[in-house]
Formats: sequence, C-alpha cells, structure tokens
Amino acid sequence: MTVKQLPLPELVAACAESGVSRVGLWREPVQAYGVEAAAGLVRDAGLTVTTLCRGGFLTAIDPAARAAALSDNRRAVEEAATLGTDTLVLVCGGLPAGSRDLHGARERIADALAELGPYAEDHGVRLAIEPLHPMYAADRCVVSTLAQALDLAERLPAHQVGVTVDTYHVWWDDQAPAQIARAGATGRIHAFQLADWTTPLPEGVLNGRGQLGDGAIDMREWLGHVDAAGYTGPIEVELFNDGLWARDGREVLAETAARFVTHVG
Repeated sequence: MTVKQLPLPELVAACAESGVSRVGLWREPVQAYGVEAAAGLVRDAGLTVTTLCRGGFLTAIDPAARAAALSDNRRAVEEAATLGTDTLVLVCGGLPAGSRDLHGARERIADALAELGPYAEDHGVRLAIEPLHPMYAADRCVVSTLAQALDLAERLPAHQVGVTVDTYHVWWDDQAPAQIARAGATGRIHAFQLADWTTPLPEGVLNGRGQLGDGAIDMREWLGHVDAAGYTGPIEVELFNDGLWARDGREVLAETAARFVTHVG
C-alpha cells in the first residue's frame, strides 16, 4: 500500500531491482491480478510475501452479513496460503450501523475468531489482530489497544491467533510496551509495521500516515520493544498517504528504503 500506484508487476520488479526481498500484499490488487498468478509472479521474482492484508470486519449483527464476513475471511486465509505467507492481518471492524455496544462487537469478533482460527491453522496461516488508533473505533476497528487485541487472541492458541504491532496505532499508548512484552512471552507478535504520525491529519483521517522520520514516533524505540520481546520476523512499512501516492512509485519505494535505514537501522 505504500506504493499502491504501482501495478503488481511493477511493484514486484521495483522491489527486486532495489533489493527489497520481502513484500506485504493487499487482497484487492492480488485479486485483480489473480491469486495464483500473483503467487507465481512474486515467487519467480525471488520475493517472499510477509503478510496478506486484510481480513476481518467481523462485528456484524445480521446473520447473513455475519455469514458473508466469515466466508470472506475463509477466502482470505486461502489466498494467504496460496501466496505463501503464514500471516493474515485482521482489521476487525467497527460498530454496526445504529449500535453503540463496543463490548458486544468485541464478543462477536471473539466468536468469529473461534471459527476462523482452526480453519487458518488447517491452511498453515496465523491470524494477526491489528488494533487501530481509537479514532477508528466507530467505523473500522473496535479493537483499539494491544491489551484488547491480546485479550481476544489469548482465547485461542498462539499459532492460530496473535497480534500486529503497528507504530501508527500504538505509539500514544503508555501501556503498549508492556503489552508487547506480554505478546512476545507467548509468541503472539505475528507482524510488525511502521508508519509515522504527522499532523494535521487529512480530512477523513485514513490517509494520514507519515513517511518514516517526518513525524512524532521514535521508530528505534519501538523496534527495541519488539526486539526485547523476542520478535525476529519481518518489519513492514505501511503508509497510507495521498501525497506519496501522487508521486512516482519507484521513487517512493527508494525513499522509503532509505528512510528505513536512517530511522530504524
């Protein structure tokens, strides 16, 4: 998504040329290209898929909508397995229209995870709950903290369900370092993502993720937290930013790689 302006073949070629050997993919461009074809494209270029994003949106009350969400998440698991990644990132969903029941929404997520966790395990895939900043609780994700994400994840085995640590969403939370340690102690850090926090936020707030080094987050500090928790997996950079998307994608990819070296190490 950092360079979503690049069609999948151009993204794969640009990564290979720039020495980026691992890439996190999103379902929409993969589906548009064809899941099997995308898997072959990435594999033939010598790249590894780190995660597939996203599953989730599991808070529906209506039985038909709930069944449709579960079916879509099973497809997402299958797509992840086809792409060769063991991690499906979940954005769990906001409040259904007309509802103000956060607790009920979170319990519906738990119920859905109980169904999806074993299915994911059967396909060699882990589910990684991503808590989103509280400003997204109403419409995108009622799971706002790592503590809430772990409370859900810990109802199932770690090889089925864990968490995604995204600096953009957790940097404000003074309890997050302790929750990262909690997640690491049980092997539940399934993904680690970076984005900076810059202000003012754009209208709609979704596409406000800052380029590394442009904002308020100390990336090395958060790397230290996940390192101390025993995480040894890939580190992704995930930027939703209209300004970056308006630029040449290969230039943005090169800039992001350089910023990673400067601000992460």
